[in-house]
Amino acid sequence: MNDAKTFLVENAQLIFLNFSGKEGQYNREGDRNFSVFLDDEMAKLMSKDGWNVKELSGRDEDEPDRPYIQIAVSYKMRPPKIVLRSSTGNTNLTEETVGVLDWADIRTVDLIARAYEWDVNGKKGIKAYLQSMFVTIEEDALERKYAILDQEDNA
Repeated sequence: MNDAKTFLVENAQLIFLNFSGKEGQYNREGDRNFSVFLDDEMAKLMSKDGWNVKELSGRDEDEPDRPYIQIAVSYKMRPPKIVLRSSTGNTNLTEETVGVLDWADIRTVDLIARAYEWDVNGKKGIKAYLQSMFVTIEEDALERKYAILDQEDNA
């Protein structure tokens, strides 16, 4: 963590992607979110500070449990900066286009999330909201071929 209000995860491993806000067993319609794995040290520090860190059980007894945190993606108050990086350059994703990340073949992700401290009926905690994220996607042979052709056509 770089300060008490935000945290940075480089080379992040994302799980439970729901950038489109699709309703599901664990999600209300319109709630955009995803989760990111944390290293053990960061998870301990964040838990101690009140962040809602959870653990994903290992698939078998040889695989350890892994700490993670859910991050909300909200466009209501302070829209996040989400940049999709590909061979054609950078594309800023909007509320209307961010859902493409649910199906993207993601190579790398760097992100910063910010804290929102809540206090409801005597219970307190910190919820993570996405502040900025840079996502580099893996492209297949045809995507790379046509990206090159488009660049040559525009040169």
